[in-house]
Amino acid sequence: MDPTERGGRPRAVAASTTTEGFADQLWRAEHERSPIEPLTDLRPDLTLADAYAVQAYNVRRKVEAGRTIRGRRLGRTGQVRQHSGGADESAFGVLLDDMVVDEGEEIPFDDLLQPRVLATIAFVMAADLAGPGLTVADALTAVAGVLPAIEVADSRIADWRGRLPDTVADNASAGRVVLGSRLTPVGGLDLRLVGLLLYRNGAPIESGAGAAALGSPFRCVSLMAGARAGQGRGLRRGDIVLAGPLHRLVPVRAGDHVHVEFAHLGSVTAQFGAGGGAA
Repeated sequence: MDPTERGGRPRAVAASTTTEGFADQLWRAEHERSPIEPLTDLRPDLTLADAYAVQAYNVRRKVEAGRTIRGRRLGRTGQVRQHSGGADESAFGVLLDDMVVDEGEEIPFDDLLQPRVLATIAFVMAADLAGPGLTVADALTAVAGVLPAIEVADSRIADWRGRLPDTVADNASAGRVVLGSRLTPVGGLDLRLVGLLLYRNGAPIESGAGAAALGSPFRCVSLMAGARAGQGRGLRRGDIVLAGPLHRLVPVRAGDHVHVEFAHLGSVTAQFGAGGGAA
């Protein structure tokens, strides 16, 4: 079933275009599993600063409801993804504890709207990292190790039609993440050259390499830490940082099984539930 059919037609609303109004639209879209039209259709002048304010508003609501922040994610890091969105800039999002799925645990498909999977590299921070002008070397010394990961991106914007501000406001399309169980130290490992092969239901469907993430996954860490420092918070010890997509996003359906084999890093598997619940 097409994911857009599961949630019905995009909701047409005469909504407020304030930070709170946009945040409420995205909040309802996620909880009612019903996608909305792009926010930039209502406000073509929506800036990235406006969009991050919307994102922060909903993250704060979730934290106040009992969720905890587990880390950060980058979206739109690959050249193909950036150019297809008409913007040469990454989108930063927040990982919350209910987004992290243990390997072997089934992901309820009916909790999602328009899921697409991607293989990525997850960094585990060994030390705080913040400040302007950070380098790849700074990131290297602050990282405890890396994990193979499958990220489930999920847009609350109908048909994934969001522009960059829409994506940012929608928490960079964060959905779920499955982390592998093997932590690999980064010393002596060139992550740019780490290749991967993604299988869906046993068939190889995508390949990629670490260099697809801004030329080096470590650059994603330093970029994230510097950007977060500008907002009053860098990366902290224990944070999980997802380096972003290393290949094109792959749509998934209820019951799908996704497996990724990484060179040097091991493998990771995601299993989606059969679905069929009420939307």
